[in-house]
Amino acid sequence: MQLHGIHHVTAVTGNAKANLDFYTQVLGLRLVKKTVNQDDVSAYHLFYADKLGSPGTDMTFFDWPRTPTNYRGTDSIANTLFRVKGRAALEYWLERLIAHNVQHHGIETAGAYSMLRFDDPEGQRLTLIDDAGTSFHGEVWDGAGVPVEYAVRGFYGVTLSVPRLSQLEPILTQLLGFERVAEYPNPDQTVETVGVYAMDGGGAGKEVHVIEQPNAPYARLGRGGVHHVAFRLTDSAEQEEWLDLLQRIGVPNSGVVDRFYFKSLYFRISQGILFELATDEPGFTADEPLETLGQHLALPPFLEPHREEIEAGLKPL
Repeated sequence: MQLHGIHHVTAVTGNAKANLDFYTQVLGLRLVKKTVNQDDVSAYHLFYADKLGSPGTDMTFFDWPRTPTNYRGTDSIANTLFRVKGRAALEYWLERLIAHNVQHHGIETAGAYSMLRFDDPEGQRLTLIDDAGTSFHGEVWDGAGVPVEYAVRGFYGVTLSVPRLSQLEPILTQLLGFERVAEYPNPDQTVETVGVYAMDGGGAGKEVHVIEQPNAPYARLGRGGVHHVAFRLTDSAEQEEWLDLLQRIGVPNSGVVDRFYFKSLYFRISQGILFELATDEPGFTADEPLETLGQHLALPPFLEPHREEIEAGLKPL
């Protein structure tokens, strides 16, 4: 059994309109689905991805304007890592971030990684990593004014902050099948090294980076923080195998939840870190043509009868 990479990362925003502007107009992603949080239909759930809405490219947000600002700390998903093609792409993005007054740390080299760390308008930590032109199975979005050769090519991985690596590592390696493949000096120097854990061969889109911070305060999720990270499963049959494994070893979980665009299986690896195992299918074209993805409010069939009420509770974007 093997996970196949990052499926999506879901974070929290307190300002859906400003969030939309940043991720589409500055970061150059495509809004591929404008829907609602299925567990809280008063909140938008926005999905930004590549041109096709490919698994492994979509950054998603819950719009919770009453939520306090995220408090950074350990026991959290501390950074979302995107991939771009080559050093020239990092140089392009450095100029673009400067032009848009985005707080950044310049281009850095840490071990084998060339990267550009920056924050979104709500303080969420993001990083672009040079993927050296390795294979990308999606199609970059060409509708945001970013040259296709420099466009964001989905996820490289995520960074977790944990208070004790000895508690997390068995979950990654023994339960989820990750392999520790490398470490590199931590560029922000809060700890000395970052451990790299790979799934399904590793590389771009298939890594989790881990820092151990035993003396750091615990994070409190809010605006500008990451709610959960999802990992890719090919289909429902594979998901059922993982569900069976979690149940056999006694890991509390959600059971399979049908999100219409994919099926989800949630479980916590700690109080602060939520993992999801999500199927690649059926995808975002299940209810909209590819050409018009994200242009209208999309609701899964079980919410469609409540459209008028739901739309009345949402602020237009």
